[in-house]
Amino acid sequence: MITNKTIFITGGAGFIANTIISRVVAHNKIVVYDNFHRDTLSNSPYANHPNISVVKGDVLDYPTLEKAMQGADIVIHAAGIAGIDTVIKDPVKTMRVNMIGTANALEAALVNGVKDRFIDFSTSEIFGSYAFKSTETDNTVSGSAGEARWTYAVSKLAGEHLAHAYFKKYNLPTVTVRPFNVYGPGQTGEGAIQIFIKKALKNEDIFINGDGNQIRAWCYVDDFVDCIMLALTDPKAIGESFNIGNARAVTTILGLAETVLRVLKSDAKIIFKDALSADVELRIPSVEKAKNLLGFKAKVDLEEGILKTTKWMAANI
Repeated sequence: MITNKTIFITGGAGFIANTIISRVVAHNKIVVYDNFHRDTLSNSPYANHPNISVVKGDVLDYPTLEKAMQGADIVIHAAGIAGIDTVIKDPVKTMRVNMIGTANALEAALVNGVKDRFIDFSTSEIFGSYAFKSTETDNTVSGSAGEARWTYAVSKLAGEHLAHAYFKKYNLPTVTVRPFNVYGPGQTGEGAIQIFIKKALKNEDIFINGDGNQIRAWCYVDDFVDCIMLALTDPKAIGESFNIGNARAVTTILGLAETVLRVLKSDAKIIFKDALSADVELRIPSVEKAKNLLGFKAKVDLEEGILKTTKWMAANI
């Protein structure tokens, strides 16, 4: 259990950060640093919590970031550009925010003497189009140069290398986490599950790019944050990277849409569209390292997660 710490969270108004806040806000001081481009915090139960202070800022603004981070014991760097539509529309911003923003966060943590932990959010995208039971030491794939989709993976991978470098050179206590398709209450933006649920609740057509045979493993946000909490408290996590996902909650995109329709008893129709210029055909993690080193195991199956997410969306959207 984490108590009496100052926890600084970039992207702190976001979906995953909100779940982290729910675990630690009672006994710690939380500093939320965010530009509020996406905002889960304001409509959450923690919006006005006395232990939370909010700094509206951008990770590209180094002076503001460094000043806001003063006194932090733990830094969780969750800020970044994400979502395939956003990435393709603005690859320059994607690269700048994810690379320079991570460099700024690491340098600010070093300058401010962060002693306990620096959690760096990477991505499963670093494994490219085909990733079956990928381990932390598997080769990473940067994709073809100039293909906008892979700017996200490249920018996140650069952040990983820099986090490891700060650990090796300066002994900054970094941990890198690679989320595999995290979903759940509070999600905003472009996640497939929340888009499908929203359409199903309204009985609107669900659109799938390509043939729908792309395979994913889906991780409920509470499971993901369980592993984050272990990474924050277990000294064996320092200097390591972890794939975090649910290797049992596996289905195709078509199967996911059909499951959502069945579970929600929706009359929505599934409509197929042309495939994206670059897509991920297979993405399933090996989570053996997180299991063996930290004792992590995902608990929430896909149907339960869909129902929990739907309950939140019906009440909030």
